[in-house]
Amino acid sequence: MIIAWVLSLLLLMASLVGYLQRMTALEIIATQTIKTTQAEFIAAEKKLLECERKISHVATLASDSCVVQSIGKQLWKVSTVGLVTLESVIHLDDASGSAIRLSWRQAFKE
Repeated sequence: MIIAWVLSLLLLMASLVGYLQRMTALEIIATQTIKTTQAEFIAAEKKLLECERKISHVATLASDSCVVQSIGKQLWKVSTVGLVTLESVIHLDDASGSAIRLSWRQAFKE
């Protein structure tokens, strides 16, 4: 009887160790995914800021980093190209040449 009790405790501990190993592996994967996604988001934000700064010179923008569309009088929609897509609406002041970000969003691919 004692042998069966000891064996059941050993099996219980072995299953607990296996569960902890799986949970640790999932936590490592989740942490790495968060780090990668944050790095991609920061890179997309830097691209978006660069495109916004150069919006007054639309002809000089690199076509591989962002897409610029006119959506109204002095309003521009700027979108990044890449794994993370950010879109912003910019108001371009002709007098000062400054760009003001009115809104932004992360666009998700379907």
